[in-house]
Amino acid sequence: MLPAAHLAGTEVALSIALGVGLAAAVGLRVFLPMLVLSVAAFSGHAHLSAGFAWLGTAPALLTLAVAAVLEVIAYYIPGVDNLLDALATPAALIAGTVVAAAVMTELPPLVKWSTAVIAGGGAAGLTQGITSLLRLKSTTLTAGAGNHVLATGELVGSLGVSLLALAAPLLAVAVVAVFCVLAIRILRRLFRRAARSEGSPSRAGP
Repeated sequence: MLPAAHLAGTEVALSIALGVGLAAAVGLRVFLPMLVLSVAAFSGHAHLSAGFAWLGTAPALLTLAVAAVLEVIAYYIPGVDNLLDALATPAALIAGTVVAAAVMTELPPLVKWSTAVIAGGGAAGLTQGITSLLRLKSTTLTAGAGNHVLATGELVGSLGVSLLALAAPLLAVAVVAVFCVLAIRILRRLFRRAARSEGSPSRAGP
């Protein structure tokens, strides 16, 4: 009984980690992690919880592929990328909750949805909020010239974390945690530098 219980507990932990990893990737690109999950489910490499079988169908795969391509292209268009950030925040919360719930196969419905909303939606909202602030700072400091670099980093990060979550969920969560810590530190430095530059004229005055 003890080995069986331990195995069940491990499967639950891995399914939660998988959901959080995919949800965090959703905060970088909304549709790309859903497309990765759809491909994995369609090819039989991922198991979906009850009610989410549609994610592994050909129509869902095609729809998500088109949406993911359009989203990736749109983030390279100046001005549109900042507009998308405003629209992507609520979308990321919903999509993060959906992908998390879709892979938490070992949990009762109430626990699954509670965990998906808090952990999945929270992870997606956190990464989306951080990258939105980074893009806002990039737009201010580089007049948008640095946004393409950030967009490429988000694209690579979203795809990489999605694939890593499917292969090694716990490692994916660790990578996301490290990213959030580093990004928050960078943002704090940028805000401090901006505050100092704004305060320098007054200090230079009589």
